[in-house]
Amino acid sequence: MPNNPKIAFIHNSRVPETKSKVEELITQLDLKNMSWTSSAGDLNLKKQKLEATTLAVVIGGDGTILRSSRAISPLNIPVVGIKMGKVGFMAELNPEEAKDKLMNYINWPENEVGEIRIEERMMLQANITNQNSESPRLSIHALNDITVGGTKVSRLVELEASVNQVHLTNYRADAVIVSTATGSTGYALSAGGPIVFPEAKMMILQPVAAHTGLRDGLILAPNSLIEFEASNNYKASISADGFVDSVLSEGEKISITKSKYTAKFLRAEQPDFFYTALNMRLGLAYRSQRPPE
Repeated sequence: MPNNPKIAFIHNSRVPETKSKVEELITQLDLKNMSWTSSAGDLNLKKQKLEATTLAVVIGGDGTILRSSRAISPLNIPVVGIKMGKVGFMAELNPEEAKDKLMNYINWPENEVGEIRIEERMMLQANITNQNSESPRLSIHALNDITVGGTKVSRLVELEASVNQVHLTNYRADAVIVSTATGSTGYALSAGGPIVFPEAKMMILQPVAAHTGLRDGLILAPNSLIEFEASNNYKASISADGFVDSVLSEGEKISITKSKYTAKFLRAEQPDFFYTALNMRLGLAYRSQRPPE
């Protein structure tokens, strides 16, 4: 076991079963003296503990992992996800196998067999600035996506969009998503975007129910600069991974780039296991079966 490991067990405060599973694993694996616990929503209040942490075990669905990533990724802490939610593209283990397998990940830095690898995922950064200042009013990071939309349900947003300071199009749409490869199986997929291998480095620019402007998605280089400016007639809001929300004031601009942070996951399976997981999560094999004649 690594010298003086400190393990964060993170749960979803809205799902009591995830906290119970945390307590169960800590007891079963005798980890009380080398671990601490928190809900995903409280991580920002525990920066000092995070700075001393060597591994994060996140118990919940993809939403819990996304919420945790904002606090964990800047500190380069690897994550092991245990799926106890509706969606589990990012989780590594099922609750039933966690007791028998989790110690392999805890011992990962000294695992001589090389069974565990680090999977690194690109993240996005969005800055909101106004015409009178170069310093951003708000800077946020996201693992899945940055979404710019209206401020009310069923209200359109009108956005002037540019890529690398070249005008691209004027969108009138429900929203426009800028997604990573990780986020390609999330909101972007429901808007008609492609499914992308999660370790790929790229940006996906995907409108949602576009009325005018470019209606197709675009795959962009990871070092692209995407800028949005909302029309004065349409109030806009920004959301990061569905958690951070802010309404844009008149004259403000959104700039989206590749984040300097990355999300790191510990994996036992090889990268191509993604296609097996995709099949299991989306039921692709079942969908492709032809009905009997």
